[in-house]
Amino acid sequence: VQLQASGGGLVQAGGSLRLSCAASTATFSRRYMGWFRQGSGQEREFVAAIRWNGGNTYYADFVEGRFTVSKDNAKNTVYLQMSSLKPEDTAVYYCAGASNVILSAIRDPRQYNYWGQGTQVTVSS
Repeated sequence: VQLQASGGGLVQAGGSLRLSCAASTATFSRRYMGWFRQGSGQEREFVAAIRWNGGNTYYADFVEGRFTVSKDNAKNTVYLQMSSLKPEDTAVYYCAGASNVILSAIRDPRQYNYWGQGTQVTVSS
C-alpha cells in the first residue's frame, strides 16, 4: 500500500491550502486516516484524523477550527483543508493510515502503520 500526499506549497499567512492523500489500493485495512506534521528540528505531531467508515473527526488543539479533514471513499482519498494559515504551520505534512487504533491514543503516530512520503507546506509572514 502506498499513500501519496500532495497539495503542499508556499502560501502567505492567512492563506489556504488543500492537501490530498490518495491510497494506491482500496482494499487495505484502515480504520482511521490521519495527518501529521513535522517542522524543522521538531518531532512529528498529530494534526487531524478521520474514521474511514463513519467519518468521526479528531483535531489537535492548535488547529482551532482552521483545518478540516474529510474523505472521499470512492476516490480512496483523504483531504486536509487548511485555512487561516500561520507561519508556525510551516512543516512537512504526512498522511497516515491505521488498521487498528486505541481511540484514546489516536494522536500517537505509533498507532499508524501506513505512511505517505510527506508534502512541504511553507507559510510566509
